[in-house]
This record gives sequence, structure tokens and C-alpha cells, in this order.
Amino acid sequence: MFGLLNINKPAGVTSRHVVDVVTKAAGTKQVGHAGTLDPLATGVLVQCVGWTTRLVPLVQQQHKEYRATFLLGCTSDTDDVTGKVVENAVDAVPARSDIAELLPRFVGRITQVPPSFSAVLVGGRRAYKLARRGKKVAVPSREVDVYRIELLAYEFPRLELAIECGSGTYIRAIGRDIGIALGCGAVMSDLVRTRIGEFCIETALPLAELWPATIAENLLPPVTAVAHLPKRICTSADLIELVFGRSVFCAESESFPSDTDIALLGPNGDLAALALFKPDERRLKPRQVFLPREANTQA
Repeated sequence: MFGLLNINKPAGVTSRHVVDVVTKAAGTKQVGHAGTLDPLATGVLVQCVGWTTRLVPLVQQQHKEYRATFLLGCTSDTDDVTGKVVENAVDAVPARSDIAELLPRFVGRITQVPPSFSAVLVGGRRAYKLARRGKKVAVPSREVDVYRIELLAYEFPRLELAIECGSGTYIRAIGRDIGIALGCGAVMSDLVRTRIGEFCIETALPLAELWPATIAENLLPPVTAVAHLPKRICTSADLIELVFGRSVFCAESESFPSDTDIALLGPNGDLAALALFKPDERRLKPRQVFLPREANTQA
């Protein structure tokens, strides 16, 4: 059994718990999730089953969309309501226009400091483990990509935003920094991941409905993980070359980006390999091969 599952994670459980449920229902230990959701959060959590665990990085690199709710006038050590929440005195309630004017500042390639209670490594240890022991954690800043922020609703203290971002972005930290910029603080009270690439919440399988039969019915083909990549259909002869790790040569009329993976598909549209385009040599050099022989070797 192999493929991808689009699971709608409920609140109150960890991403690891979802993996354990899928592992038991699928009858295989080869299960991995693409993109952690905190217990507070709900929504799309993609599970890779069988040899498709090798595709986890491809899913993680796709754009993510969230619907997030924040409470203004508060701060917490976790940047959400699961931590020690402190209410702040607010001299002037921010106007909707003030927030709308502020949001563009958080769109683009921005510098962000992840929360102290996060899985970021600090000195070789997870930040949240140090924070839980009462240690002061200096989490280094990093650059992340935020493609869109839309103000969905606002009635103080409740602020609801739609956010589209890249991998590694902490939505809690965006809310925290908006609160700082407004001068009143903010904590995240609710988070729903509505989409990762082609995986959307409308078609996600509720965790409570996960059974061996529903896994078989809802497994998506591996090619779903490469919807965002350039593609090239290979011939049967090309597939033979790929099985042995050899390059596929391109016609003069073919051109591909040289700075990203190219998804090589078989004649039937199945994912065969990932390759890098070598323009000077007119060839696609395989980086990972997913043909049956390779998959059986990895199983």
C-alpha cells in the first residue's frame, strides 16, 4: 500500500498521533506527515504512506494556506492561548483601517523570530524542551516567505486573517508581531490549515473516519505530490534508462528550468523519477527514482 492521504486533523491531538492512527489502519510502519500542526490547530495534514514517505519534502515545499484567529490585547509565552496568557491594558482599541494598513508590512520575504515554544533547534536541542524547563531561549531569526494576508473579520479583540505562506513560517509569530506593531499584543486562539498545494480541506478525510477500507478509497497517487513541479512524459525506453540510474536525453526543442526538480512521468502519467536538467548536455539527470524496482528496493 502506498500513496498520499489528505487528513483533516482535529484539535487536541498531535501530528504524531495522526501518524500513529494511519500506521495502525494502513498496517505499515512507513508513514510520515508533511508539515507539523500543533495540537491547537486543525485542518490539512498530508500523510505519505509506503515508499511515498520519500515525497514528504516535496509536499512540505508547497504553498500553505491558513485561516487564523487572534485575540488582541493579550500576550503569552507560547504566542497562543495554550500558554500563560496575560491581558494587557489597551489605551486605544485599534481601528480596522489601522490593521489593514499594517498587514502589507508582513507580506513578502520577511524576517521572523520563531516562538520559544517551537521545534526549532537551539544549540542542538528543541526550543520548546528548553522553554518547558524554564530556561530563557534565544531563538535565532530567519527569513520566511509570506505571499498573502487578508483581513477576514475584526471586532476587538477578535481578529481573523487568511494567510498564504511558505514552509517554516510560524503563524503564531505573525500574530505576535502584528500585536507588537499595534502596541497591544496578540495571541493566536484558533488555526485551520485550509490548503497545502493541491491538498485542500474540502476533500480532506476526517480522522474519525479513518479505517483500512477508507484508506484504500482515499489514497492519492504519488504524482499528486509534484503538482507544483515542471513535468516531462517519458517513453518506455526512457524508463529503462531510469531504472538503472541513467540520464534521459532531451530533444533540442525541449527546455526545462535548471534550478528546480523536474518530475518525470511514465506514459500512463505515474511518477517515475525526479531529475535535474543539465542544459549544456541536453539531459535530465535522475536525482530520485520511484519506479517499481526502486520502490521495492526501498520497501
